[in-house]
Amino acid sequence: MDKALLTKYRDTFRSELFDNVLPFWLKYGFDKKYGGINTCLDRKGQLFSEEKSVWMQGRGGWTLAHVCKDFGAGSEYAEMAESALRFAKEHCIDPADGRMYFLVGVDGTPIRKRRYDFSEYFYIMANAEYYGLTGERKYLEEARKYHKLVVDIYNDPANDPFKITPKFLPTAQPMRAMISDEVLMLVTRTLRVNDPERRDEYMALERKLALDIPKYYYKEDLGAFLEGVAPDGSYVSNTSGGRRIDPGHCMEVCWGLQRASEELGLPELLDAAEKAFDSGLKFGWDKEYGGLFCFVDAGGYPPQAYEHDMKLWWSHCEAIISSIKLFRATGKKKYADWFVTFTSYAFEHFRDAEYGEWYGYLRRDGKPTEPAAKGNVFKGPFHVPRMYSEVLAELEGLCR
Repeated sequence: MDKALLTKYRDTFRSELFDNVLPFWLKYGFDKKYGGINTCLDRKGQLFSEEKSVWMQGRGGWTLAHVCKDFGAGSEYAEMAESALRFAKEHCIDPADGRMYFLVGVDGTPIRKRRYDFSEYFYIMANAEYYGLTGERKYLEEARKYHKLVVDIYNDPANDPFKITPKFLPTAQPMRAMISDEVLMLVTRTLRVNDPERRDEYMALERKLALDIPKYYYKEDLGAFLEGVAPDGSYVSNTSGGRRIDPGHCMEVCWGLQRASEELGLPELLDAAEKAFDSGLKFGWDKEYGGLFCFVDAGGYPPQAYEHDMKLWWSHCEAIISSIKLFRATGKKKYADWFVTFTSYAFEHFRDAEYGEWYGYLRRDGKPTEPAAKGNVFKGPFHVPRMYSEVLAELEGLCR
C-alpha cells in the first residue's frame, strides 16, 4: 500500500471510531439511571432485554478508558468507563465467594453465574486501564486482586472458590483451551502496561503463555491451530471438540503473538503468528461468499455448532487487526491485500451506514440475521472499537 492509500484508511478508521461507533454506545448504551452499560440493543439502539452482561462492563470499561488514555477521547467516555466499573463492583460480584456473575438485571439483580472466569478477566483489564488513565490506586489494587485470583485458578482449578458441579464427568477426555491462554496473556499484558511496579512478574507470565500457545495448539501436519487439545498438547481427533478450529480465534492469536514477539523479545513468535493467520484463512475463508466461517472441523466433518457457517463481527475485527499488524511487521504484500479484503468485506456487510455501529451476526451469504442486532450479552463496545483503535495506531505509524 502506498502512503496515499494508508492515509485514506487512517482517516476513515479514525472517523469510524470517533464519529460512528463510540457515539452509538454513548447514546444508546450508557445507562444513566442504573449505571453501567446496556448492550442488548437492536439495530436502532433500542433496548430489547433488561439484562446486563457482566463481561461487557469489563470489556466496555477497558475500551472507553483506552480511547481516553491513548487517543484523547472526551471526558464523557471516561465517565462511562467509571460507571461500568462502579456498576460491576457494586452489583456483579457474588459476596459469597468473590467470583463474578455472568448476567445481571438492568438494575444489577443477579441472574446467572457461570463456571468460567472471563467476567473476571475483563474486569481486571478495565480496572488496570482505568488506573492507567486516572492514577487512582484503588483500581490498580482491584486489578491486582482479581489477577491473582484468575492466575491461581488457571494454575489449579481447585483454587476456584466457586464450588459447583463440574461441567464434565471425570471419565471425559480432559482438554486445555487455546483461548484461555490467549485471553490471560492479553489481561496480563494490560497489567504490565499499566502497572510498571510489577512489570517483570507480568512479563514472565506473558512469555510462558505466548510460548505455550504454538507449542500446544499448532499442529504442523494439519497446518492448524486447534481450539482445544489434550493437556499434553495431543490432538484429540476422535471427537468434534478435539477437531474444532475457530478462524476468529486463530486471527486473535495471530496478532497476540505478533505483538508478543516485539514486546517480549521473542522474535521466533512472528513465524507462529503468520502460521496462525494462515490457519484462519486456510480453514475459515468462505471461497463462495467471502468472510470467515464461525467454526470448522479440521477433519472436514460436519461441525456440531449450528452457527458454524455464520459470519460473526468479532472474527472479522481480529482478521483486520492481524493483517495490518503483519503487514507492518513483515512488509509482505499479501497481508496488505488481505487487510483490504477483510476491511472491504466488513464495511460492505457488517457496517450499518444508516444507524451506526456494526451488525453482529450475518448469515453465510453476508446478509444480517433478522431482526438485526447491534448488541447482546456477547456483543458490546469492545471488538469493533478495539479493532478501530488498534488499526488506527498501526496506520498512524505507517503514515509517518
